[in-house]
Amino acid sequence: MPRLALYALVVCVLSVAAAVVAFAQGSLLGIVWVLLAGLSSNMTWYYARRAKALRQRDAAASANR
Repeated sequence: MPRLALYALVVCVLSVAAAVVAFAQGSLLGIVWVLLAGLSSNMTWYYARRAKALRQRDAAASANR
């Protein structure tokens, strides 16, 4: 998994934990943490898929040589 995808995954996990803590304390700030978790989840998916597509493209290019 690429480094950016791992960083985004870490941010996602930490923001989910922060959202749980915020909601447990009765704070509506947890909504912001949930939104951040969604954004970082999409970033993780994007960077992982992008790296997979680049690997497949490089493999196809080397096979055609």
